[in-house]
This record gives sequence, structure tokens and C-alpha cells, in this order.
Amino acid sequence: MVIDNGESGSHPTLIGSVQRALRLLEAVAAHTGGAPAKQLAREAQLPLPTTYHLLRTLTHEGYLRRQNGVFVIGEGAESLSQAGARRRRRRELADALAAAGRELGAAVYFAVYREGEIEVVAITDDPARPPVEEWVDFRSTAHTHAIGQCLLAQLDEATRKEHLSRYPVQSITPFSVRSEGDLLNRLATVRRGQVAYDRQEYALGTVCSAIPIRVGSAAATLAVSLPATEVHRLQTVTNRLRKMAETVLTTLAFSISI
Repeated sequence: MVIDNGESGSHPTLIGSVQRALRLLEAVAAHTGGAPAKQLAREAQLPLPTTYHLLRTLTHEGYLRRQNGVFVIGEGAESLSQAGARRRRRRELADALAAAGRELGAAVYFAVYREGEIEVVAITDDPARPPVEEWVDFRSTAHTHAIGQCLLAQLDEATRKEHLSRYPVQSITPFSVRSEGDLLNRLATVRRGQVAYDRQEYALGTVCSAIPIRVGSAAATLAVSLPATEVHRLQTVTNRLRKMAETVLTTLAFSISI
């Protein structure tokens, strides 16, 4: 089967139409104040009738806007650009976490508190240092793990109270906090020390720590986990993570759109 990237007779192929539409979008993007159809046709090297057809279609779909006789980039194209930028920043963050994980010899996590929920944004995926298996939903068990405790400690009292009304404190391992009172005492300690520790409270055989960072006005955290047999390394690894957070990791965290 032959795929024609141009035109077959008088009928443009689908691929050819997409290529021409992309060239036209690039031509529009080159003019922040917009450009008229005839100019865009010349710059995109397209026949004027084809240009008019594509401009109507792209405008109808929201990728372009017509204003004062010229065409400018629309919300649809801007959304695509923003989504692409967010994906790039998330990849950069994932790469930074992977490098940190290799240096620390630990699994590393970046999480935020968003719209009333705990969200793990990025996590290392190193078979030599696998992350904690989410055997119970992280969102409903924030009181048991270092990530959740670090985020809860950063919330104002009303927001924290509302969260705990939806996700009441309950033990999921023999080491978990037993009551809301115990949790609130723990969170006060986290706020004073600026670090949360989880020693097998969420998952047996695993110890974790999390340090608070700010991403705009949102509560966020960087965290590490280790096998419980390496609990003696936890303090040192946490201190090293804190130094990293002051440089490249925090910079990347602040760049992510949340």
C-alpha cells in the first residue's frame, strides 16, 4: 500500500492535510499580532483556496481566532502548547528524581496536596530500589505514611479537619497511629522538625521520610523510602535529600504546573 504525503490528483490525502494545517499554524504563531490569510498563504506556501479552507476549519475547532481581519493563535493551540510544556517539565522532574534516587540509594517521591487529595506527581522506578507498593489507597491513608503526614502538617486547621472527616484515622499496620489525637501530636512534631518519618506505619518492611516544600501556594513534599533493614541510613539520606531540595529538585518542583 502506498501512502501519499502530498496530493493524489485533485484530492488531498489526510496526511497531506495535516501537514498543511501544521504549516499554517506555525505561520500564524510567528506573528504575535496576527496575520491576514493572503500573507499566511504565502508564508506557508499554500494555495489561497486551501488556506481559506484550513483557516475556517482551524478557527471553528478553536485552534485559531479571527480578530480585526487577521488570524491569531486560539485557545485550542495554546492548550496544546501548555500541555506539552507540562509534560516536558514532568519528564524533567522524573529525571531529576531518578538521579537523586541513584545518588541516595533510595526510592524518591514528589507529591502535592491538591483539591483536597494527596497526589503523588512523580516517583522513581528503579528495580534496584523499588518504590513502596500502594497496597492501600495513598489518598485515604495520609495519616499513616510520611508523604501524607508531611502534607497534612502544612495544611491550615480547617482544611486538615475537613480532610480527616473524609478519611478518619485508622491503623493499617501494627505501627500506625491509633487515633486522631495521636496523629495531631505527630503533625505538631513534623511542623517543628520540618520532617515526617514513617517506620513501617504504611507498609511493613519499609521506612520513609518526607520534607516539606512549597510550590506556589500549594503544600508539597519530597520523600524517600528504604527497606526497614536500612533504617540506620534514614537520617543521613533525609539530610542529603534536604540539601538536594534546596537546589535542583526544588527548582524543578516550582516549575511544574499544578
